[in-house]
Amino acid sequence: MSYQALYRVWRPQRFDDMVGQQVVTRTLKNAIITHQISHAYLFAGPRGTGKTSAAKIFAKAVNCHHSQDGEPCNECDTCKAITNGQLNDVIEIDAASNNGVEEIRDIRDKAKYAPTQADYKVYIIDEVHMLSTGAFNALLKTLEEPPANVIFILATTEPHKIPLTIISRVQRFDFRRISATDSFERMKYILDQKKVEYDEKALWVIANAAEGGMRDALSILDQVLSFSDNQVKLDDALLVTGSVTKQLLKKYFLEVCQGQSAPALETMKQILGEGKDGQRFIEDLISFIRDVLLYQESPDLIKVESTGLKDEDFAELSKAASSTILYRMIDDLNNIQMEMRFTTHPDVYLEVLTVKLSQPEAEQPVASVSKPTQAHQEANQAEVDKLQAQIQALQQTVQVLQQQGTTTISKPVANSASKAAKEQPRVKSRSNRVNLHQIYPVLGAATRQDLAKMKELWGDMLNMLSVPQRSLLHVSQPVAASPDGIIVAFDYAFLFQQATDDQALIQAMEDGLQRLSGDQRKVVFVPKDQWPQIRKEYIQSHGLGKGSSRSTGNNPQPAAASAEAPAEEPVSTAPATVQEPQPKSDEQKDLVTTAQELFGSDIVKVENN
Repeated sequence: MSYQALYRVWRPQRFDDMVGQQVVTRTLKNAIITHQISHAYLFAGPRGTGKTSAAKIFAKAVNCHHSQDGEPCNECDTCKAITNGQLNDVIEIDAASNNGVEEIRDIRDKAKYAPTQADYKVYIIDEVHMLSTGAFNALLKTLEEPPANVIFILATTEPHKIPLTIISRVQRFDFRRISATDSFERMKYILDQKKVEYDEKALWVIANAAEGGMRDALSILDQVLSFSDNQVKLDDALLVTGSVTKQLLKKYFLEVCQGQSAPALETMKQILGEGKDGQRFIEDLISFIRDVLLYQESPDLIKVESTGLKDEDFAELSKAASSTILYRMIDDLNNIQMEMRFTTHPDVYLEVLTVKLSQPEAEQPVASVSKPTQAHQEANQAEVDKLQAQIQALQQTVQVLQQQGTTTISKPVANSASKAAKEQPRVKSRSNRVNLHQIYPVLGAATRQDLAKMKELWGDMLNMLSVPQRSLLHVSQPVAASPDGIIVAFDYAFLFQQATDDQALIQAMEDGLQRLSGDQRKVVFVPKDQWPQIRKEYIQSHGLGKGSSRSTGNNPQPAAASAEAPAEEPVSTAPATVQEPQPKSDEQKDLVTTAQELFGSDIVKVENN
C-alpha cells in the first residue's frame, strides 16, 4: 500500500487514545456502560479536534460484543469492518456534497429498515451545517421520532448555522481546542514509537503553529519529516511553519523598547528577508509580548520551555518595558494586523509600526498616569468647576422652557442659553452633524434598483468586515443608493457619529462593496431620525414633486429625470431652518409619489404634521 499520512495512520481507535477531550470521552463511555444511549448526538468543535474519530469509535463501541469499560475491542469482525469502512450498517455521509432534500429523504427511508449485521445502524453526517433548509426540515421529523436501533451522529465546525429545532433534539458535545502541551506529548509519543530523532523545541514550534488542531499538528510534522530526511530539527520546523525564531523576536523587542529604530528596522528586514510572512510576524510578536506580560504577572503562568527561551531571557525582557507599554504595543499590533488585510505592501505598514513603537514619547503617558502633578490636579479641578457651572445654566434654561412651552423666552434667559451654547459649541454640534455635500449627490442619482441591489449585497458585505465593525453596523441599514454611492442610516445617533469618525470602517465597506458589485461607491452615514427630514427637504428644495405634477399630473415617471438635476445645483451644508408652509393635499400626494419612486415604498413613511 502507498504511504499514508501520519494523521491517518495514528487516528485514534479507542476513547483513551483521543487527546484533550477527556470530558467528551468519559461521558460517551459512561453512556455505553450504563446502556443510556441516545438516538442523536451533535459533535461540535474546531477542525482537527477528533469529532469524526469519536463518532467512529462510538459506532464501534455500541456494536462491539466484547467491549470493556465502554471501549471497543478492535479485534472482532464488527470492529475491524467499521475501522476499514466496510460495515453497511455504519454509514458516513459528507453533507458538503450531499446537502439536498433528496439525499436526506433517502436516509430517512433507509433508516426504517433494521440493521443487517450490527446491533445499531449508525449514520455519521459530517459538516452537517452545509445542509439546506429543506434538508434540515426533512431530517427534523426523523430526529423527533427515530426508528428503533438507529443512531444519528452529526459533526460540524459551525454549530451556529444549525437550526435550533435540530439542536434541541440531540445531545450536544463541544470539542475544545487541543492545548499545545497535549499536542506536544502526542507528537513525542508518535516519534518515539517510530524511533525518529527529534528536537523538543521543534515540536513546541509545531504545536503552537497547529492552533489547537491535532490533525494540523500531525500534518505539519509530516511536512517537517519529509523536508529534513526523517528528522525533526528546529530550523526545519521554523522554515516549514513560517514562524520567526525567538532570538530574532527577542532582539527586535529589545531594540524597540530601547528606542533604537534603525537597528529594529534592520532586524525586521532580516526577518522578512528570510521569507517570513508579515501577518505571521505580527502574530508571533503578539504571542511573544503576551508571554512577557504573563511572566511579569507571575512566572508560573507560562511554561518557559514551550516558548523556546530561558528564564534569564524572560527576566531581561520583563525589565525592558512596563505593562502599560506592552498593552499599547499589543493594541498597535492588532490595528496594523487589521489594516494589512487589505494591502499588497505589508512592508510599509511594518516599517511604520517599527518606527512608532520605537518612539520614546510612548513612555510619557505612563509617567503622567502613575504620578500626576499638582498642576494637573488643579487643572482638572478647574475643568470640573467649569462643567458644573455650565450644567447649572442649562438646568435653568430647561426649567424656563418647561414653564413657557415653545414660546419665546425672556432675553436674560436667552442670553444665558446662548452663553452656555458658546462655551460648548463642539460638544453639541458634533453629535449629529450630517454632511449634505455627500448626501445630495447620491440622492440626485438614486434609484430603487440600486437600493435593492445594495440590500441583497448587504449581508455579504458585513461578513467581509471584522467583528467590531460588524457589531457597529448591526443597527444600520441602507436607505438610498445610486451607481456611485450608498446612504446608510443608523438607529442611534452615537453609533452614527462613531461610524462617521471611523475611516477604516468606511474604507472597508467601500472595498467590500466594490468587490461584490464591481462598482466603486461612496459610503455616507445619516442618523435614522434625521433621514426623513433630509429626504423631504431635498425633494422640496429641488422641486421634484412640483415638477412632476406640473408636467404630467399624476404620472410619477419624470421623477427619474428630475433626480439628475440636483447634481448641478449648489448643495447647502446644513438643513434648512426656515419653516415651509404646509403643502396642499395634491402637492403632498405628489411628494409622496416622488419619494416612493426614488427610495421605494417599503422605506417611505408618511406622517401628518
